[in-house]
Amino acid sequence: MKNKHTIFEHWGLIPYKEAWERQEHVFQTIVNSKIANRGKNETEQQVTPNYLIFCQHPHVYTLGKSGDEKNLLLSIEELNQKNIDYFHINRGGDITYHGFGQVVGYPIFDLDNFFTDIGRYLRTIEEVVIMTLAEYGIRGGRIDKLTGVWIDFEEQKNPRKICAIGVRASRWVTMHGFALNVNTDLTYFQNIIPCGITDKAVTSIAQEIGKEINIQEVEDKLLKNFIKLFELELR
Repeated sequence: MKNKHTIFEHWGLIPYKEAWERQEHVFQTIVNSKIANRGKNETEQQVTPNYLIFCQHPHVYTLGKSGDEKNLLLSIEELNQKNIDYFHINRGGDITYHGFGQVVGYPIFDLDNFFTDIGRYLRTIEEVVIMTLAEYGIRGGRIDKLTGVWIDFEEQKNPRKICAIGVRASRWVTMHGFALNVNTDLTYFQNIIPCGITDKAVTSIAQEIGKEINIQEVEDKLLKNFIKLFELELR
């Protein structure tokens, strides 16, 4: 039985490690529930919940399981001096930055409640962001073979990433998610090779439209578009 009831939580400004541990707990609880359901008939099975979490993180670089540490251009000593955390984590993708002025979203969905297709899941998150950007007059889109949302994605004279996406999935349960640059200090991306891509830039909503935006307003639009595209029933 598909359950699109979704618990929305806002964790505010939270250290990356704490958010990762909290995600892992929710993720593993859902996975364990699915394992316990095996062999039971439908009337005995537990309904698996879905969570959508928004937050912000203090300065941190995260490297995905397939990433290359050479894409971090600072030493551990320099990271400590600049008060930036660094974690090698269990999502897909390479290195990225999280920091103030950025909306980070963690959908912890049981895709058996939606559709069991990771590619479609990634494209749907991208579409949530593309629709949100359109409300600010920004035309975002996709670049073939590159995950995330990009500006100047067609002619690619100056292609720049505005939203990074990296996920983990097990038994069709997802974790990790997306990071949308709203009012982000983009100089922090100069300390890494973002996503391991050397020939493309990074941008933000503020940079594209020339002024800072209320981040709560962006979160409200993202939530509205998540509800629409995933047909969520919020709890």
